[in-house]
Amino acid sequence: MIRSPEIRVIGAEGQQLGVMTPDDALRHAEEVGLDLVEVAPAARPPVCRIMNYGRYKYEQKKKAGKGRGHAATLKEVKLRPRTDQHDLDFKLKNARRFLMDGDKVKVTVMYRGREMVHREIGRKQLDLVVEMLGPIASVENPPRMEGRFLSMILVPNREVVEQERRAEQAARAAEAESAAQASEQTSAQGD
Repeated sequence: MIRSPEIRVIGAEGQQLGVMTPDDALRHAEEVGLDLVEVAPAARPPVCRIMNYGRYKYEQKKKAGKGRGHAATLKEVKLRPRTDQHDLDFKLKNARRFLMDGDKVKVTVMYRGREMVHREIGRKQLDLVVEMLGPIASVENPPRMEGRFLSMILVPNREVVEQERRAEQAARAAEAESAAQASEQTSAQGD
């Protein structure tokens, strides 16, 4: 598909092979078992490279995806006004994990029937959620009623989340080191 009568060719190792016809360059590429790819069509003469085209496309796709990073998604944790403390702890463990991953968390209290009369119970529960998640979360949208649902949105506090991650990594490293020392001691005693 190279239409120019002469092209500058770069070898598989990055060395200059010089200016040649596309047929000669293609023959060169087939000898090595690779593809001839036009990398700079605007140059005079156009620049072609001998490379593995499939790998090149893969690396381009990977490079394009790398710049995007992690987009925060909205995760939801649903509660009831009479959710027990153990269940609340379990649900907040998930909310904490979502926040540590950099996601926003929507905490919703669902009311049924006569529970609507006691909306303050749900507000107290949301206040308890904010208190239990502590410094890793800040309230983006304060609690508000939407029909039979009382909900608020929490966002991660980036600096505190980063500190928590570092502390967890340090704890894991220390744990692995102590396990290694313990195994060394047991192997030394067995000798």
